[in-house]
Amino acid sequence: MSSAEPTEAEPTEAGPTEQTGPVVRESGRGPRPAAPVPPALPGLAESARRLADATTTSTALVADALARIEATQPTLNAFRHLRAASALAEAAEADRRLAAGERLPLLGVPVAVKDDTDVAGLPTHFGCDGDLPPVASDSEAVRRLRAAGAVVVGKTNSCELGQWPFTEGTAFGATRNPWNTAHTPGGSSGGSAAAVAAGLVPAALGSDGAGSVRIPAAWTHLVGIKPQRGRISVHPHSDSFQGLTVNGPLARTVADAALLLDAVAGAHPEDFHRPPAVRAADAARRDPGRLRIALAWRPPLTLTGAGPDPEVRRAVTALAETLARLGHHVEEARPRYGLIGLAFVPRATAGIAEFAARHPEPALLDPRTRSALRTGTRLGGRAVRAARAREVRQHRRIGALFDASGFDVLLTPTTAAPPPRIGRFDDLSAWRTDVAMAAACPYAWPWNVLGWPGVNVPAGFTRSGLPVGAQLLGPSRSEERLISLAAQLEDDLRWFERRPPV
Repeated sequence: MSSAEPTEAEPTEAGPTEQTGPVVRESGRGPRPAAPVPPALPGLAESARRLADATTTSTALVADALARIEATQPTLNAFRHLRAASALAEAAEADRRLAAGERLPLLGVPVAVKDDTDVAGLPTHFGCDGDLPPVASDSEAVRRLRAAGAVVVGKTNSCELGQWPFTEGTAFGATRNPWNTAHTPGGSSGGSAAAVAAGLVPAALGSDGAGSVRIPAAWTHLVGIKPQRGRISVHPHSDSFQGLTVNGPLARTVADAALLLDAVAGAHPEDFHRPPAVRAADAARRDPGRLRIALAWRPPLTLTGAGPDPEVRRAVTALAETLARLGHHVEEARPRYGLIGLAFVPRATAGIAEFAARHPEPALLDPRTRSALRTGTRLGGRAVRAARAREVRQHRRIGALFDASGFDVLLTPTTAAPPPRIGRFDDLSAWRTDVAMAAACPYAWPWNVLGWPGVNVPAGFTRSGLPVGAQLLGPSRSEERLISLAAQLEDDLRWFERRPPV
């Protein structure tokens, strides 16, 4: 992806030969024919409030979510699996509990999860083709969602094994951006981002191993939180993608993202990483104080020579000026990334190899996945151990921006480019795909190596109406500060008032 994305207005219709692929229902039937699109669902906190006040019912919210999903599936293709019958039964039970006076943070609220997340009774395809058996148990994150009362309506599309910043594949077609369906919503949590941006669900879980929550949040005008490693359990995996991947929320507002984070945060007994608890929803209501913010334009070394697209730079500059107007000290700085990519590549490809090796029909995998599998197999073992051993030194070197230089937050573009067109990465070799995505998305992945938190915030739009974002990055366990700062920005910019024309 070059950084010279065209800025003229582009068509919003899908091409006539594009196949979106049917969503799979519990019964095995495809969706009903497209119907008129119901109104967008309210946000997460607002849905919970209306349920507690008895001004709506869980059955009504879940039915509206399912109707909106099916009505938009032919164009957006956000979902891989729907739990229509089970979700409606769970909504009816939530209504009985609400009527009896029970209160939980998300009791009766519909949400979605990404299809790398185990939901009992459904297969976990993780973007892959083939017939996979249903899993027997919920992941820890889904167990916590259910404990908070949420109703999981379905699983959203992901690119194959979460490798790329687009959500397209032979298994399910292309997931499209609600702001302009000729463009990708990003990846790999593109289905979750498209679903939330289009108002199909109030909020959704994604996962982030190299920016896979923050990139689609940037390209769909959402708040996306990549939490500290271990903040949200990845069980049944103990250390997903060699510690790179974490789960995180996508929502239209900071308060909704924080509410979802609080609902799912916490460790499974077998988890390796156990950071102390945070109170994200409280942080979203708290003034961040006056902060020192470093603005960094130079990405880590990717050998592509890519800098930010002029429209991305304009949007992030405007956001930095807003932060200065709000009383923060903002100055340009250069984090000492070093050769952090040498630690990322072995861990990422070894993680892909671990997941790909579990697929019962490897011949169905994308050739680029099979290439990553071979690379990850070669780089496994000693190379991965060496890469992980470097993390302590990387913490010290990059952490000097916060410790020695005294900055509280690092601000960068989330991506170097606006959202690419659907099909931009088709028919590319593994190497050319890696180069193209490194040019488009060079900023997010170092924080996965470090395991530290980051928050994407909407930064505005290109002249042709495509969303772009900025990321607020912090040192270890700094979610509350980042969330408070994001909420202050949201109060000023009120980005949630602008919605896509679905």
